[in-house]
Amino acid sequence: MTSDIIKQYFPDLSQTQKDQFDALDELYRFWNARINLVSRKDIDMLYLHHILHSLAIAKVISFLPGEKVLDVGTGGGFPGIPLAIMFPDTDFHLVDSIGKKIKVVQEVSLALGLKNVRATHARAEQIDGKFNFIVSRAVTRLSDFYPWIKGKFEKKSLNKLQNGILYLKGGDLQQEIEESGLKVELIPLPNYFKEEYFDTKYVVYIPQ
Repeated sequence: MTSDIIKQYFPDLSQTQKDQFDALDELYRFWNARINLVSRKDIDMLYLHHILHSLAIAKVISFLPGEKVLDVGTGGGFPGIPLAIMFPDTDFHLVDSIGKKIKVVQEVSLALGLKNVRATHARAEQIDGKFNFIVSRAVTRLSDFYPWIKGKFEKKSLNKLQNGILYLKGGDLQQEIEESGLKVELIPLPNYFKEEYFDTKYVVYIPQ
């Protein structure tokens, strides 16, 4: 699996963006051999399972220049780094409670020349500041996640979507949504991607 799958679904990338997406394979193989970010067998599916999956958010919304996005529980940089490549004029703050993973985020961002990424070793609750959007990839149940980030939104919305959460998650989410008590919109990823991997996956959008 190569970066061609990204170019297939996002044909309007600049040459810089294409080069940055191309570089992710070698960078993540290098760091994954030192710090277990994704399973060894999954590294061969990096572009499908991690990068394209992250970019599902870019199918739902185009972040605007100057908007601020917080990536909670980013791990090795997903979905934050692919989104930061896609939206170079948007500010991304990537946060994880595991320091060695944030070290990888910092090194990958540096290698790619990303000027719009800040990475912090912290828990989400410890982060100050206000954001237009908060993104994450299935770090926990929504009822546990929401209290971490409640109150961290800018009041004024600039985008076509109201400020809120864009959460990547799969499976049967009905019980989890009911338990959370949140107003949720489920956006199925097969709306955008034909690969079987995405059949039961969603962007979960929760307006602030």
